[in-house]
Amino acid sequence: MLSYQVVEHGKPLQQVFTAAPKPKGTEVLVRVTRSGVCHSDLHIWDGYFDLGGGKRFYVKERGCIPPFTLGHEPFGVIEAIGPGVAKAVRGIKVGQRRLVYPWIGCGKCAICKSGKDNYCVSGSQFLGVNRAGAYSTHVLVPHPRYLIDSAGVDDAFAATLACSGLTTYSAITKLPALGPKDWVAVLGCGGLGLVAISIMKAMGIKNVIACDVDEGKLSAARKLGAKLVLDTRAPDSAQKLVALAQSNLVGAIDLVGMPATFMTAYPALRKGGTYVLCGLFGGEVTLALPPIAQRAVTVRGSYVGDLAELKAVVALAKKKKLKPMPVETRAASEVNRTLDELKAGHILGRVVLDFETAPESADS
Repeated sequence: MLSYQVVEHGKPLQQVFTAAPKPKGTEVLVRVTRSGVCHSDLHIWDGYFDLGGGKRFYVKERGCIPPFTLGHEPFGVIEAIGPGVAKAVRGIKVGQRRLVYPWIGCGKCAICKSGKDNYCVSGSQFLGVNRAGAYSTHVLVPHPRYLIDSAGVDDAFAATLACSGLTTYSAITKLPALGPKDWVAVLGCGGLGLVAISIMKAMGIKNVIACDVDEGKLSAARKLGAKLVLDTRAPDSAQKLVALAQSNLVGAIDLVGMPATFMTAYPALRKGGTYVLCGLFGGEVTLALPPIAQRAVTVRGSYVGDLAELKAVVALAKKKKLKPMPVETRAASEVNRTLDELKAGHILGRVVLDFETAPESADS
């Protein structure tokens, strides 16, 4: 099989050919056809997350030690199944096309048993994070319950739902109840922000303000359903956000996660508002404690989403309720160019790598 691996953090991924693994027990081998490229891949590629103040969290502490294969938005075809699959889940057959849920937990701890694999702390097996990912012609999935039938949804768009769609859907569900005059801000209109706007429109949330520093991304946000847009390069962006929301900003979903986006959204919230952080760009902020209580605001994190939430997102897509964000499909060999462009902020929407036509061996 072919994989594009991190051999040294920050350096171009290397093309590596190895034998495809043979599934054991309940494992399923998926022949990857589409693999989304996510901004969080950049942090793993670089080898660290910026915690602000000169502090870093190094991914080697999560088991991401080179050589390592990135990729957590896989879609593909079942190529082989382990001997325990038939007893575990009925109806799983070689040749079926499936979306793969990548946020796989240990399956044994209380958190996993409650259905929250994405919060597992006992031995998670997240694809492309601490288990070989989908920048490859093949990915090994521990159990067939993590395979989702997305028939009727474009394969490339379906692949993006495993992270960008799921992450934003889960964040949206953490917002407070919204009234007809309430507003929600989306900070960052990259791959996640654009699908967030599409999902909110599908859920009947109409008063959305898209925030970004790129006019092209703001234009795309309007097309997907944002009622208003805000260029956050202005030094008074928080005040402008308050004005746009008519002092009624109930929710803010930060898909960037840097001090500048926080200081735009958090001060703009009305009393009782909720700021949801998903983005991992990095940095730190200092908060005065009394106003948190006095304003009754909520600051909370949201990390990807659970299996049930991904099924809900796929159901929306199947019903044609989601307007797809811009998705560009590129040859798998374009992975390094794609990472470079993503890091520079030059990609609109999402790039999905085509592994369907990629060679499985050096002789192919």
